[in-house]
Amino acid sequence: MARKAPQAYLDLKEASVEIQTFNSILSLLHWDQETFMPQGAIVPRSEQIALLSGYIHELKTSRKYKSLIEKLASISTGRIKAKGLSAREKAAVREWTNEIFRLQKLSPKFVKQFSQLTSEASQIWQSAKKESNFKLFAPFLKRILDMTREKTSLYGYEEHPYDALLGCYEPCMTSAKLQKIFTPLKKELIRLLDQIRGSKQIDDRFLHGSFDAKKQIALGESLLSALPIDPAYSRLDLSAHPFSIAMHPHDSRITTRILPKGFMSNLFSVLHEAGHSMYEMGLPTEQWGTPLAEAVSLSIHESQSRWWETLIGRSSAYWRHFYPLVQKTFPGKLGKVPLDRFYRAINKVSPGFIRVEADEVTYCLHVILRFEIESALISGDLQVYDLPEAWRSKMKELLGITPKTDREGCLQDVHWSLGDFGYFPTYALGNLFAAQFFSAFSKEHRDWEERVSKGDLAFVRDWLKVQIHSHGKQYNSEELVKRITGKPLSADAYCRYLKAKYSEIYTP
Repeated sequence: MARKAPQAYLDLKEASVEIQTFNSILSLLHWDQETFMPQGAIVPRSEQIALLSGYIHELKTSRKYKSLIEKLASISTGRIKAKGLSAREKAAVREWTNEIFRLQKLSPKFVKQFSQLTSEASQIWQSAKKESNFKLFAPFLKRILDMTREKTSLYGYEEHPYDALLGCYEPCMTSAKLQKIFTPLKKELIRLLDQIRGSKQIDDRFLHGSFDAKKQIALGESLLSALPIDPAYSRLDLSAHPFSIAMHPHDSRITTRILPKGFMSNLFSVLHEAGHSMYEMGLPTEQWGTPLAEAVSLSIHESQSRWWETLIGRSSAYWRHFYPLVQKTFPGKLGKVPLDRFYRAINKVSPGFIRVEADEVTYCLHVILRFEIESALISGDLQVYDLPEAWRSKMKELLGITPKTDREGCLQDVHWSLGDFGYFPTYALGNLFAAQFFSAFSKEHRDWEERVSKGDLAFVRDWLKVQIHSHGKQYNSEELVKRITGKPLSADAYCRYLKAKYSEIYTP
């Protein structure tokens, strides 16, 4: 006879499923806004989103919901009170308790004020970026920072105020831990970049001609169809900025964008967003609505997208199988370009100003720059109006280039206008987690390159599902990486991967 969970747990699960159902509807509204919604519908859509967001917040902070949690654990201490819970159920209760503990730290008034401020600021940021004029955005950024510092006080922290923000996206990480990881990573990346600068450079001009948009879309769909994703539960559409969003393990949406003169951006976007989607679709359906069917953290989520985009999608093994399809799609452009030349071109290292366009070697340097600036802004060591010059200085230090405009400098990312401080480090951490996970995967599947070169990708997804997806939030990121690799997170695996790969691509 199957074991039955305690009734108090089942009651909380039922309430949580209801909340998650409303969240999935909210996600659908956001997806539609970015894909098919007519531009003139933004006002009623904003009202719909605000109404539903407010209702979800009310449900999560209601006395009824709190009382359901309190039957199982103490919200103030996190101590489990209920008897008879399995290890997985205890993990779910832990996550429910942590979430409500954080939610109740912010008053509805504060949440509303912050939401209104960032809503207005994001519009001003768009104008400031378009005009490349930081002074337009600066007053709003100052107000956002003031409220963000207040938020750190409300959340509480032990060592650095930035820790309170970082914990929203990667609960296992602190500023001190990041410094311990990022300091050697920065040195290794700068050293590798200097070596590459002294090597023979790669000509990738053939990748940047004019490529038909319809053919690009068809090619992206072909690559997606070759991935182990059930088309009955997913779809691919176009948006201004590629993203992935999931309503349920059986309903995942991804988007890409078409750049007429940069067709590889579309293909890598498809692989990246598909990685996010496969994570969501790999979560246990029977646990949907509970933390056991949620991603561990943004860092782990990013590890899945970077896994497919870079470790698989930028490997020579992957393109040994799929490059003929690319050549067939664009015979006039690529028909006579050999695979080796194509592989080197898509992996070209060239320091640039824009993070989202960065290569593998320089990408994490873009993230480290943002982490160092964010930390200084939050602590008060850096003032808002000094930001453009600080950005230029760090860009010169890390990448050896200096942006000439605010648009290609401190105004390029939307995150700060939305109040998302503490988010950026997860982009770099995702790369590190992915590389460390991949080291374990490649030891278990020593023939992975041979299998991938034949178009076999299901075994890759299956390994990730067993090792990561199926657990939901049962393990935090620290526990997960130790469970899979036997070691705590470090930059070692990522640095080994980059040095091995790029020493072959670039010769002295």
